[in-house]
Amino acid sequence: MSVVSQLAQYLSLRGKNVFITGGGTGIGAAMVSAFVEQGARVAFVDVAAQESAALAEQLRARGGIVWWQTCDVRDVAALQQAIAQAQTELGDISTLVNNVARDDRHTLESVTPEYWDERMAVNQRPAFFAIQAIAPSMRRLGGGAVINLGSTGWQTKGSGYPCYAVAKSSVNGLTRGLADSLGADRIRINTVSPGWVMTERQIAMWLDAAGEADIQRNQCLPDKLKPSDVARMVLFLASDDGAMCTAQEFKVDAGWS
Repeated sequence: MSVVSQLAQYLSLRGKNVFITGGGTGIGAAMVSAFVEQGARVAFVDVAAQESAALAEQLRARGGIVWWQTCDVRDVAALQQAIAQAQTELGDISTLVNNVARDDRHTLESVTPEYWDERMAVNQRPAFFAIQAIAPSMRRLGGGAVINLGSTGWQTKGSGYPCYAVAKSSVNGLTRGLADSLGADRIRINTVSPGWVMTERQIAMWLDAAGEADIQRNQCLPDKLKPSDVARMVLFLASDDGAMCTAQEFKVDAGWS
């Protein structure tokens, strides 16, 4: 029996429409694949055109229904237009996963107002405006699920990315601040905060001997986190099994924080 066949299958996700930002690579790609495996129809946006096209082709070859579009989420109008087009193609969206982010390194001294605005335009602003665009769909459906990707990096006082830390810490505020108003329409909103997930980018750019030592010293579980580990939590929160979960933060970090 394969490992995948032993994992939970959420019948409530079959045929549902899901929208994921930053779905072409890394954790986003794992979530796109995981939802497709559950029988959901998935729309996603990303700036990585080659990787996104390859992912969509691979999943369609396995019978998946996938819509995607190149989109720079710093352009709010373009993001909301992509959401509108996805809804035209697939129908009303019941699950939104605000995943897109970049943890580019920078110092306190190097940050200019322009750099600050650009970092927020990637790591903070898209989540709010994606929710704004998709909430009417969820209301028409009688409910839905929003999953915002946070981070444990700021909670463990990770250094080298203060703008990223500010943006990611605000995710919990977004979740808590919208939970009551969205909840009136049975729209659930939660934060999933990953630890140090071993995406190709993280391995290539940041994982060195010191990083390996940090993992062994700080994680309670010895195994490295995989993108699929985060995807499994997101599936649960999107499904009917998570029907009474809202306004919460769920950490997937092997016990680091």
